[in-house]
Amino acid sequence: MMKRLLPLLCLLALPAQAEDKSDKAPPKKKAVEKYSWTLGYKPDKTIQFSEPAEGDPLKLDLFFPGNYKPTDKHACIVFFFGGGWSGGSTDQFYGYGKYLASRGLVAISAQYRTKRSHKVTPRQCVEDGKEAIRYIRKHASELGIDPDRIAAGGGSAGGHVAAASAMCPKIDSTPASAVSCRPDALVLLNAVYDNGPGGYGHKRVAEYWKDISPFHNIRKGHPPTIAFFGSRDKLVPVATINAYQKQMAGAGNECETHVYDGQSHGFFHISKGGRKMFEDVLLKTDAFLVKNGFLSGENKVAEWTVNAIAHFKATPTGQAKRKKKK
Repeated sequence: MMKRLLPLLCLLALPAQAEDKSDKAPPKKKAVEKYSWTLGYKPDKTIQFSEPAEGDPLKLDLFFPGNYKPTDKHACIVFFFGGGWSGGSTDQFYGYGKYLASRGLVAISAQYRTKRSHKVTPRQCVEDGKEAIRYIRKHASELGIDPDRIAAGGGSAGGHVAAASAMCPKIDSTPASAVSCRPDALVLLNAVYDNGPGGYGHKRVAEYWKDISPFHNIRKGHPPTIAFFGSRDKLVPVATINAYQKQMAGAGNECETHVYDGQSHGFFHISKGGRKMFEDVLLKTDAFLVKNGFLSGENKVAEWTVNAIAHFKATPTGQAKRKKKK
């Protein structure tokens, strides 16, 4: 009897073997809901604000609130596109502009010269950003805008242009102008903060980096700021983000920073980070603008996004994408 039990006991003593999963597919990552960053919208009006000595004129794409009248005095936000100071298009912020217009702002997406479009350096990018703000403030009464409530925002290099318009006084094509180029608030989306040695684009601005780097021009009196970043942003490290936040707070400036875990550069666009990220950035931006007197009332991000996506799906571009998926 013992001889018969021995083989069975030996088998029971062997360690259990893991289930062979070599033929099983790995778990699928949850799909991110993405759409064109324009969401199918076009500006209500486009105007020219600058005519450079060389190259094409520069434009402002405007989105108006409902029941808009030029005699109104709406708060305003002007966005600057990203593209490494080398390229980019105003349509990057059509989605953001349309939402904020629905909340009562005059939202503007501004063009500036780039290396590709006008063969310029980052200095001229910042100069154009300042001139766009000056133009809006100078013509506020014609555009239905309150000249004392003009916010500036942008993504990446465009975020740098927005920040530098408030923080870098030595880069200015018309410093003697009686019209201020200083925005009254900043909405920065993975903005390039540091242009110093080791920072982004240093070689391109080496001769004047101390004058154009927001990180190196922090002082008391900057406009209230909200900033958004991803923890995996390769252009703006988390260490730089934290150091900037600390110095802004130390100088007595309001700076509200949000770092999204696992997100990379450009995540705030609905075309890259997807709907969830887009909606969360809008929610926090809306709350920031309410807190600083640019908006009032409750946000309508969830309702608006549902309608915006339905609008996009009904456009020829949206329909073509749906057919492609099928």
